[in-house]
Amino acid sequence: MAESAKSPQTELPHKAFGWAATDTSGTLSPFHFSRRENGVDDVTVQILFCGVCHSDLHTVKNDWGFTTYPVVPGHEIVGVVTKVGSNVKYFKAGDKVGVGVIVESCKECECCQQDLENYCPRPVFTYNSPYYDGTRTQGGYSNIVVVNQRYVLRFPENLPLDAGAPLLCAGITVYSPMIYYGMTEPGKHLGVAGLGGLGHVAIKIGKAFGLKVTVISGSPHKEAEAVDKLGADSFVVSSDPAKMKAAIGTMDYIIDTISAVHSLTPLLGLLKLNGKLVTVGLPNKPLEVPIFQLALGRKLVGGSNFGGIKETQEMLDFCGKHNITADIELIKMDQINTAMERLGKGDVKYRFVIDVANSFSSL
Repeated sequence: MAESAKSPQTELPHKAFGWAATDTSGTLSPFHFSRRENGVDDVTVQILFCGVCHSDLHTVKNDWGFTTYPVVPGHEIVGVVTKVGSNVKYFKAGDKVGVGVIVESCKECECCQQDLENYCPRPVFTYNSPYYDGTRTQGGYSNIVVVNQRYVLRFPENLPLDAGAPLLCAGITVYSPMIYYGMTEPGKHLGVAGLGGLGHVAIKIGKAFGLKVTVISGSPHKEAEAVDKLGADSFVVSSDPAKMKAAIGTMDYIIDTISAVHSLTPLLGLLKLNGKLVTVGLPNKPLEVPIFQLALGRKLVGGSNFGGIKETQEMLDFCGKHNITADIELIKMDQINTAMERLGKGDVKYRFVIDVANSFSSL
């Protein structure tokens, strides 16, 4: 006989606290729930900071159609190890660590064997995902998390934890396609479409690889910040036909970070022969691909997910070496609903990060 279903507040032994959405309004509110006890292969992390990703907003509003409520979002987690299992060799209490988009995978498939757990057919995401024991995962808008050691990342000592938190998703999401598609050759020209949480990190990583970087944005007012503060070499206003025409055929690569539905035709026009356009934004409707442009210019349109654990660690080490962090607005947890509203309007420079430790310090 099947056991009666338990609530997420009581089904596991370790009490936890966070903020959760309970319906498609996406409004988050205080939520008591439970985590599993630290097993022999587990690492328990006291969460200090958690970035606010656009995926969090999509999930709490069920924009993609697969949200199970209640849901505690958050997959850009940094904190301090408080406990490790007897089989854990590479982490100890007091270590600064990160937890990204994934917390488990099958470990047996071809993808897992190649350190590409992010493409495993049976992934367990950090939140809103069924775990192998039948429970559902809850994310980093909370005080603690328990994670299998394979999916824990060592955080560079020289990077600030708050501004470094978005690297766990935004950083690896732009780093991984640059590595895989060979978009790292010094002197080549990279276009970054969209100047938000992903785009601003793509500028910094692109410059660290020695690329010429041009931002492509529909917001003219972002030009000064893109060039003067973030280090882009140039700026193209996508709504200005003259400037777009002048940039035709000038770019070797484009990383498209735009999460809204948009046309790929003008972006493909900016590419040189053999140019590559890689999309990492996740619009909720299909985009049209202009085949003639691809065929006549031998161009490539590709996609990319976040990276596997090994590559994510490489990205963190690369960012530590080059002092790359996100530009953030630090908020307390009780400001999260206002932050979500602003995020939906693109009103953030360029990533909200929740100061989790100081939000829950009185509990």
